[in-house]
Amino acid sequence: MSLTLYYHPLSSFCWKVLIALYENDVSFTPKLINLGDADERAAFLKLWPIGKFPVLRDEQRTIPESSIIIEYLDQHYAGRTRFIPDDPDLALRTRLRDRFLDLYLHMPTQTVVFDRLRPADARDPLGVADARSRLRTSYAMLEAELPPRGWAMGAPFTLADCAALPALFYADRVEPLGDGLPGVTAYLDRLKARPSVARVLAEAQPYFHMFPQEPG
Repeated sequence: MSLTLYYHPLSSFCWKVLIALYENDVSFTPKLINLGDADERAAFLKLWPIGKFPVLRDEQRTIPESSIIIEYLDQHYAGRTRFIPDDPDLALRTRLRDRFLDLYLHMPTQTVVFDRLRPADARDPLGVADARSRLRTSYAMLEAELPPRGWAMGAPFTLADCAALPALFYADRVEPLGDGLPGVTAYLDRLKARPSVARVLAEAQPYFHMFPQEPG
């Protein structure tokens, strides 16, 4: 079997999948796509017309969307880390936390970041304020719900933790966690120290200068 991951090393949703691949030492070919290159963009759109990262190619099969890719890896390339628990209730709660992190941390963060890329006369201050408010609400919920030690769902490292690292890492850059969230901050520190995560961050570091900054 031959896996190819179409990705960009600065993409938060790609980080999510890379963490899962590195967790279990799954062999794959990384295919960095420059969407600014017309030929590369056209080839990628032929593979996945939505044009969003990441996309996994397994011989003749195309698997899009980060959560689906990780479940696919769990089913077909299982290793020492299982991302979806066997217990049905815990599996459901793991998927819920994954959705929570993607929808209420990841997406509001992208709202703020994408607004920075707009021309000054096309920015959406109301949308950005709403996104920041949603982030603060999500932070507070996580602070109340995260276990005091271990990972998002307790002892096992799961799909939820793969989702949490990029969501929290980038959210902290646009709406800093601050001092009032010791549990979330400690959890993020634990994530950064995990070898699979540290590898993803190290590989992305040369691209961090491309991250859009707050307009002056």
